[in-house]
Amino acid sequence: MKKPFPDARTARTGNLRRLFLLTCIAASTAICTLTVQAAEKPAQPKLVVVLVVDGLPQEQVVRYRDQFGQGGLRRLLDQGAWFSDAHQAHGVTVTAVGHTAVLTGAYPYQHGIIGNNWIDPVTLASVYCTEDTAHTYIGEETKASDGTSPANLRVSTLGDELRYANGERSKVITVSGKDRGAILLAGKTGTAYMYMGKSGNFASSTYYMKNHPEWVQKYLAGKPQDRFYGKEWKPLLADSAYAMDANDELVIDQKEKDKRFPFIYNSKSGKPDAEYYGKLYTGPYLDEMTLDFARAAIEGEKLGQNPAGVTDVLGVSLSSHDYVNHSFGPESRMSHDHLQRLDRLLANFFSYLDKRVGLDNTVVILTADHGFPNVPEFSQSIKRDAQRLDGKKMLESLNQYLSEKFGQAALATKWSNPNVLLDYKLIEQKGLKREEVETASARYLLGLPGIANAFTRTQFENGNLPNNRIGTLMQRAWNRQRSGDITVVTRPYWYFGTEAHGTSHGSPYIYDTNVPLIFMGKPWFKPGAYGQYAEVMDIAPTLAHLLRVRPPSGSEGRVLTETLR
Repeated sequence: MKKPFPDARTARTGNLRRLFLLTCIAASTAICTLTVQAAEKPAQPKLVVVLVVDGLPQEQVVRYRDQFGQGGLRRLLDQGAWFSDAHQAHGVTVTAVGHTAVLTGAYPYQHGIIGNNWIDPVTLASVYCTEDTAHTYIGEETKASDGTSPANLRVSTLGDELRYANGERSKVITVSGKDRGAILLAGKTGTAYMYMGKSGNFASSTYYMKNHPEWVQKYLAGKPQDRFYGKEWKPLLADSAYAMDANDELVIDQKEKDKRFPFIYNSKSGKPDAEYYGKLYTGPYLDEMTLDFARAAIEGEKLGQNPAGVTDVLGVSLSSHDYVNHSFGPESRMSHDHLQRLDRLLANFFSYLDKRVGLDNTVVILTADHGFPNVPEFSQSIKRDAQRLDGKKMLESLNQYLSEKFGQAALATKWSNPNVLLDYKLIEQKGLKREEVETASARYLLGLPGIANAFTRTQFENGNLPNNRIGTLMQRAWNRQRSGDITVVTRPYWYFGTEAHGTSHGSPYIYDTNVPLIFMGKPWFKPGAYGQYAEVMDIAPTLAHLLRVRPPSGSEGRVLTETLR
């Protein structure tokens, strides 16, 4: 006879059976879910393309966005993860330091590249960031101070770590209009190619190889640099498109009549020569050649089609925007037009990448090594306090003051922006106290026009800089072995330079630090405008996470997890 109600044991047994069944179903569902997720997880990219636009401030990307075409910068902004509050987060915002940050994720106090040039505190010799007398350019004239290797770089790059992880099967190729732009992206184990201003060729150095590979020789044999001879650079858009730009009279030296639209690329000899090849730096044609060489590298090295099935890296540093901004400022028609032309060049390059490798197989990153201030004449026209400073005269004035105060001449030996070097041996010989001379120097410099801060070696060594943004950025930029003894920070919109016109960067202020930072790659990155604070130093750890390799040795950036799928 069937019982109307089960007893307690039977009830418990039934409940346990039901619980076990539900648990099994839940576990199976979870396993299935995990299996599906694993199956759907995108493969690693076949190619990572890192684009660095030399001297591109974020504000120009925002200001001219509506005029970009569909396939270049607009494509990156629409299809990529774009950070509006992204920065080169160190205090000496120059080309070498900014390029080093991109794939090391490190600050100068670790990576050792404190500027484009610096003074060796021991020998007092001038040092160029990528000089190495042990190596020469291949087939090109080489001077002792020319950039030929990453010998001065003290940390690894993302490319170095990628090649370490897979037995050097990944290819890492970089190209730039400047040697430092290519070499500091390539790291220790990549291969760098750079533009030669005297011949118009792209060349590597004996640090990387004895002879160029066949594809490079074939490219150079075609003399592609000569096709621009006699061409003009004139505005791409209608005159109305430039209505908001600065008046040419404010940004152009009136004594130089050839520095205005249309620019003509020729030479006195009537044929391509060093004069003509040098002119190509300022304008759209060097960038066009750089991207053409990048295409040749993709095909010659079969980048993105690695037979080992590993990811390759292509670094492209586009140098000309820096030259244009130095000459005319980011507020000029020339800079405006150059960025529009670069936008169209990038559109063509992305179309090529899509056909050759597939953009769904490629991660594209675009950033800049630094921003730019306006030219002082323009700043003055809108009531800003802006001037140029002469560093040589400043050093002479400082020495005169120190001589009067301590009774000893030439206690300050060298000036290398933004560093003053003191003669510590002489200070010790004369029985002076190092800290007193440092402090007196800093206080004197602070009293000069245009100087906002002057920090001493003792302050840096003890970590006693102000607890603010400027203090943080300057501390990161100071290297114990290579930096000077007094580091100077100008007031906003002031800069060191003796040219009659133009402008320059290098400060810890927003106009120099705020740069574009965009990641594009649909399988890996979520498109959108991101307002979170980010740094260029975040590129390397983010890529290391994506590629599942060890972060570079000096990396201090964060993984931008908010962008990852």
